[in-house]
Amino acid sequence: MHGSMMTTPLTLTPFLERARLLFSDREIVSRLPSKALHRTTYGDFARRSLQLAAALTAAGLRKGDRVATLMWNHSAHLEAYFGIPAAGGVLHTLNLRLHPDQLAWIINDAADRFLIVDDVLLPILAKVQDRVKLEKIFVVASSGAPVPPGFESYEDLLSSAPSGFTPPALAESDVAGLCYTSGTTGNPKGVAYTHRSTVLHCLAVSLADTLAVSGRETVLPVVPMFHVNAWGLPFAAVMVGAKLVLPGPHLDAESLLELFEKEQVTLTAGVPTIWMGILAALEQAPSRWKLQRMRMVVGGSAVPESVIRGFDRHGQTVVHAWGMTETSPVGTVSHLSPALANASEDERYQARARQGTPVPLVEIRAVGDTGPVAWDGQSMGELQVRGPWIAGSYFGGSQDPDKFTADGWFRTGDVVTIDRHGCVKITDRTKDLIKSGGEWISSVDLENALIGHPAVKEACVIAVTHPKWAERPLAAVVLKPGAQATAAELRAFLEPRFARWWVPEAYAFVAEIPKTSAGKFLKSALRDQFKDWKWD
Repeated sequence: MHGSMMTTPLTLTPFLERARLLFSDREIVSRLPSKALHRTTYGDFARRSLQLAAALTAAGLRKGDRVATLMWNHSAHLEAYFGIPAAGGVLHTLNLRLHPDQLAWIINDAADRFLIVDDVLLPILAKVQDRVKLEKIFVVASSGAPVPPGFESYEDLLSSAPSGFTPPALAESDVAGLCYTSGTTGNPKGVAYTHRSTVLHCLAVSLADTLAVSGRETVLPVVPMFHVNAWGLPFAAVMVGAKLVLPGPHLDAESLLELFEKEQVTLTAGVPTIWMGILAALEQAPSRWKLQRMRMVVGGSAVPESVIRGFDRHGQTVVHAWGMTETSPVGTVSHLSPALANASEDERYQARARQGTPVPLVEIRAVGDTGPVAWDGQSMGELQVRGPWIAGSYFGGSQDPDKFTADGWFRTGDVVTIDRHGCVKITDRTKDLIKSGGEWISSVDLENALIGHPAVKEACVIAVTHPKWAERPLAAVVLKPGAQATAAELRAFLEPRFARWWVPEAYAFVAEIPKTSAGKFLKSALRDQFKDWKWD
């Protein structure tokens, strides 16, 4: 028996017509390098996105060609998000924080033909330009200065668009976007997102029990648009017609708080290091900013419970989520289960600090040495996932057996427990677990506890070689400005919370902790720094 439903392909192009018809006057606000605000509308955005599609096609873009972007979060980048796929091209967002060697490697591996770049980022391009083969480079004059000689103007490109352009017919299996992993070990790997996977991800993150993106929200993605498509928020915001506020290059706490207040933001997202800075600013001047109640989505690494409590004191709600480049990225979201309605306050905070339950259509399991482990909240295993927006291979067709199982699951590398309600708690990365005397210690749990100490700004725990126990935890600690704490005080702070053998004996007080391009702690650098640690 055959079904009687239409088989309309799930592609991004209809989002532009929807924006033009339904949300033409809805605002898109961008902060420029000068800190001035540029305002446009969804109607103008839809028109310009189709102009971009038409102009790229006239410039020789073929279906499947990669068009790279080296840009901050602003309206022209949003035009690229939709205009490139509407032409049949592949949007390839470049991480401007990568080392030039990695950036050049990624551009060449993707075989990017064209590049759209902010003029303020031309110095980054200059470090790789002689090592890559880009046919055309279009410059967005975001600073207001003339486009330098040797480059083409983005505005001139749009002006050259032929009239009467009709977007090509696309299959939902066509590739819409390409992102690369951060590549902390080895070369980065490309993940190619299809139109179908992106549309389904938009629908999923808009659900009430996930990120609840709706047309009634004012959305400000702090997470860069070059980092896993800003976690899908720009696509979802356009789909539902939410007001979009894009912060440009100004991601310091004060600039963000000013923008939150001025535009009355209700939904935002970023990594924990961003929110720690914002919480510190709020604690210092709690009555300075008049904010709407926001949902602050946190991902990229585990958020300490103390940060969730801190924002609650200021009337703001932290929503913990988990994902990866390979998961588009949202895989799980933490909301309090009805089963916790009568739980104690401490139990509810502990639950909110976990990574949450899988988004609909995402399946999860935790696998130990002998197979899947029980969902009992205690048994640890590697988190494995599968679903319609989970990578099934890497760009170029690689199905690395270290990342993909024979039965079709993606291996995340995160070590987790899963409780009986399906709530995931990440205990560590497989490579970051500490094995002391044959027993496992979670560096993440120790870090989150240490950050709860009133003197501690940041803490990162790593394994260092020990003559008796094979490995022991060492805590690298950054203190808050003007604060003081000793190793003995930090040990005493941790001892009531953990088994004695978990608690680090070693503490290194440092000025800063090295971070990846995504704002996560770079533990490999710390391990190199302290590899010769001498035990007393």
